[in-house]
Amino acid sequence: MNNKVIHALYDDDDVLMKAVKDIREKKHHIEEVYTPFPVHGLDKILGLEGTKIAITSFMYGCLGFIISILMMDYIMIGDWPQNIGGKPSFSYIENMPAFVPIMFELTVYFAAHLMVITFYMRSKLWPFKKAENPNPLTTDDKFLMEILIVNNEKDLIKLVKTTGAIEVKVIEKNI
Repeated sequence: MNNKVIHALYDDDDVLMKAVKDIREKKHHIEEVYTPFPVHGLDKILGLEGTKIAITSFMYGCLGFIISILMMDYIMIGDWPQNIGGKPSFSYIENMPAFVPIMFELTVYFAAHLMVITFYMRSKLWPFKKAENPNPLTTDDKFLMEILIVNNEKDLIKLVKTTGAIEVKVIEKNI
């Protein structure tokens, strides 16, 4: 398996966007683009699919909501009913208006905390993970495009140089 890639460094996001369009038009595979800040529209030009992570957030919120209902029903009605503020503790429905803040808080709590865990797992950001940034300039003011070399190294290097890259390197990528 060929594990060579081209690292093309750019100093302007507009030049990068045009370069991505040109390289994608020639049917070359762009592995990754490293940017110092989010570039609006880059995901569409790269052909990336939209994320479905909002669905998981909704499911986590529903889980928190259900757990809050079950927890309050068990604690305040089943296990140890108390007459607090003159409210009878005979049924959950009679006391539900008092439980709304707890339901809201646990819904948000579950959605937020489980989304953080999901994000770290999906992004493979484990504790003590070594950084994967191939060029430290991408955290400052440069943009790096990583293009997979299939069998057309010379033509691809020539194409990348015509797109306005300030530096082009062929790198052996460790897989």
